[in-house]
Amino acid sequence: MREKALKAFLLTATALAVPAALSVLRMDKYHLHLAMNSFHGPLPDAAFPVLTELANGFVPAILAVLLLFQSWRSFLMMGLSTGLSALVVQFLKRAVFNDHDRPAMFLDHMGGLHTVAGVDLHHYFSFPSGHSTAAFSMCLALAVVIGKRPAAVVLALFAALLAYSRVYLSQHFTEDILAGAIVGCLVGAAVYMFLYRGAWGRRSTLDRSPFLRQNQ
Repeated sequence: MREKALKAFLLTATALAVPAALSVLRMDKYHLHLAMNSFHGPLPDAAFPVLTELANGFVPAILAVLLLFQSWRSFLMMGLSTGLSALVVQFLKRAVFNDHDRPAMFLDHMGGLHTVAGVDLHHYFSFPSGHSTAAFSMCLALAVVIGKRPAAVVLALFAALLAYSRVYLSQHFTEDILAGAIVGCLVGAAVYMFLYRGAWGRRSTLDRSPFLRQNQ
């Protein structure tokens, strides 16, 4: 069931990513950002600054600790997926694509851009989006732990919503969140293969919780 949930998550994420990828290929990033930014209103202005914080580093860390009450395997699925993907994305940001700036640096290219009051716009290290990476690695890990296809679909949609919040708030371009989603999914899927398939998948000690007494 966990593998079916993983496939459902990845298929849903792919279905959402294809239109975004085609848009990135067909439009320059400034016009695309303006097009994505044109759909705004009071409700998303209020909601997205809050929702986007669900994809910062603290939330996956808290979830990982809570999953210790289920098992070491669940803890590692969340911790390794989000932790390793964060390392990958930070390396890409700072060592490979460190010259990619955020939308706030190109306001002169995007006249009439809507910004949300009270949001502190960042300027550097735009590609890939760290929040989007965290959103997809975190939600993929939850999908695997829960092991239900309907939950996996909902979690993929939620991850996409968190990633979209970064564009809505003009913290990232669409290409940034797309790359972040890819990193999060690839790392999360690799961690699943490591923990649930092969020799590590047969280690029963990983299915115990350090907080709960095991049946003798």
